[in-house]
Amino acid sequence: FDLVLDAVADLGDPFGGKAIASIALDLPGFGISPPPPVGWGTLEYAEVVIALLNELPDPVVILGHSFGARVALRIADKAPELLSGLVISGVPFRGGSVAGAPAPRLGYRLIRAGAKLGAVSNERLEAARRRYGSRDYREAEGVMRDVLVSTLQDDYMPLLPTITQHVELVWGANDSAAPLKGAEAACRLLPLANLRVLAGVGHMVPLEAPMALRSALGTFE
Repeated sequence: FDLVLDAVADLGDPFGGKAIASIALDLPGFGISPPPPVGWGTLEYAEVVIALLNELPDPVVILGHSFGARVALRIADKAPELLSGLVISGVPFRGGSVAGAPAPRLGYRLIRAGAKLGAVSNERLEAARRRYGSRDYREAEGVMRDVLVSTLQDDYMPLLPTITQHVELVWGANDSAAPLKGAEAACRLLPLANLRVLAGVGHMVPLEAPMALRSALGTFE
């Protein structure tokens, strides 16, 4: 988020080009923070952040991308009094056709079914996971792989109608990891939300379009 939070030379910047006062977290298992003791889901991650937010004097705006945005939604559900708004991007919302994500390939589904029946070894199953799995899954190790699996099983759609804070959704039109169709469905479910669609931008909104996120954050100034 450095490109979003640091000072910029842009006349249209809502923060006057200055750095945004913020706390940037390395969640457990990311950056320099050690991994959690077991494969946490987003609820456990949210509880860690909530403990920090409880130490702050005022409600805050949470900016979250992808995994961080998942955690932000959990925080908005569990501790709405600690937030004054959310800016999120890159959440692969579930819900069948809502997310627009393809089903696992037939080859992997067959191998996984064989493993459940005891006909496929753990070694072959692991090889298939590395071959067919996402880049995040292939790169994750140990507890963090369990975190990823737990996270992928979460469904955030039921939470959205209860989130009362204003939510700015900032989405790359070309995001294949978190398709725009899911963001459009989420925007319809959120009571107070705005969707900004970024033409020519993919999944990595903080790197590809940092000014769009600064603009969204400026909504809460």
